Amino acid sequence: MIAKTLAELEDVLAEELISLGADNVELGTRMVSFTGDKALMYKANVHCRTALRILKPFYTFKAESADEVYDAVKSFNWDNYLTLDTTFAIDAVVFSHIFTHSKFVAYKVKDAIADWFMEKYEKRPSVSVSNPDIMLHIHVAHNKCTLSLDSSGESLHKRGYRVAQGDAPLNEVLAAGMILKTGWRGECDFIDPMCGSGTLLIEAAMIALGIPPGIHRPHFAFEKWNDFDSDLFSAIYNDETGAREFNYRIMGFDISSQAIAIAEKNVKNAGLKKYISLEVKPFQQFTEAPAKEGLLMTNPPYGERLKVEDLDALYSMIGERLKHVFAGYRVYVLSYRKESFDAIGLRHSARYFLYNGALECEMREYEIFSGKRDDRPAKEGFRGRESSADRDARYERNSREGYRRSQRANEGGEEKLRDDFRPKSGDDDRGWDRPSRSHKPFKSRERAEFRGEDRRRPHPGSSGDKPFKDRERSEKSRGEKREFRSDKPGANSIQFDKPSSGKRSFDKNTKPRSSRK
Repeated sequence: MIAKTLAELEDVLAEELISLGADNVELGTRMVSFTGDKALMYKANVHCRTALRILKPFYTFKAESADEVYDAVKSFNWDNYLTLDTTFAIDAVVFSHIFTHSKFVAYKVKDAIADWFMEKYEKRPSVSVSNPDIMLHIHVAHNKCTLSLDSSGESLHKRGYRVAQGDAPLNEVLAAGMILKTGWRGECDFIDPMCGSGTLLIEAAMIALGIPPGIHRPHFAFEKWNDFDSDLFSAIYNDETGAREFNYRIMGFDISSQAIAIAEKNVKNAGLKKYISLEVKPFQQFTEAPAKEGLLMTNPPYGERLKVEDLDALYSMIGERLKHVFAGYRVYVLSYRKESFDAIGLRHSARYFLYNGALECEMREYEIFSGKRDDRPAKEGFRGRESSADRDARYERNSREGYRRSQRANEGGEEKLRDDFRPKSGDDDRGWDRPSRSHKPFKSRERAEFRGEDRRRPHPGSSGDKPFKDRERSEKSRGEKREFRSDKPGANSIQFDKPSSGKRSFDKNTKPRSSRK
């Protein structure tokens, strides 16, 4: 099988699949291949937080033209997968110099299937784009074509709990991947001071409580397959052996009362009102941390979809509040521009290359402490479970992505990385590719610089990074404090039930459907 994901989350997805019992797990580009039985396919759809869809390949062939695609598809025996009464749809992803339009490939596949049925039965099955009985997926890498059954249907990032969203919502798969990359599994309080519609908060609560991400989805595509085992799926769907107690708090804050109202609806629909508290409060008004220590993760505006009058002032304010209010916290900030990270003014302890839509972003980790850096107490926190081998692998993977981005910037954008025909990464789940990466990681000295152990020496290639443009900070930005100004909302806040320990509980509206027993 093939599990598709967002770029740079392949390692997290592989760990999830292994924990579910997958065999022969191999990482590719925005995909992880693995083997397993029907039960594992059901589990992967219900439990994988960083998967976009689970595919089951069943037919592979080579084609040098559209006519060869048509002939190969028409020669296949479709009685095993389709009937005259079933509806179907075709999704196509193309990485090829031979085929330049994915929809054209999809049309050729559809015509071949229709003609096969017409010749045999003088009747053809219907195509349904909105809600097909069988979803087919064709992937073309150069001249290699792979037909797969899509077991998920709608992309798995559509959890089913989101009933409202703000102007720039964070993809659920990206949010879960960000949290899982930190190693946090509910060992301390979790705070998002710019929570927006609450995606990070909800994903964190589901991770901490062991709630499967697919528990709120109305259906999966495999439920319409001929070999669907309803008893097996009901047992997997209703299995609560992974449930955990959560004895800490998850707190969200935002300057916008409208964003908090949206987050309230999503939290309530997810059945997590008991565990997540929300409040209207601008970040600059924090004079005391909500807890003595914990994890703070946030996704501030980048100035792309959400316009900010003074972006540097916003990030400078974030850095100032982190330093003076959140001592003892481990902080993670996802952003897009190098200048924004410069404005924070804090030294990062780790960095993770990610994609938010088509934007090449970074998530930087900051260990906030009082006094001098060398005087801080030794503390492993929730990272304590990470072995040295896992840590080295994580740094090496980030080094490869940093190297790729630097090379592309230095080449003026002419070098197409990973694959000559790789499209931009987006919130959708387009594309996967099997070839392994061939770029060499940094040398040990370069890796040390990359980790931030030498602040005076920039990351190799940073002088040309896009969008992380190399820019010397002016004397004014180094020595002069800037104040982030914004309209301050009223003192009224929306407060929900505080988190409490105990087994997870769902609202009545979130109970499994009766058809799932």
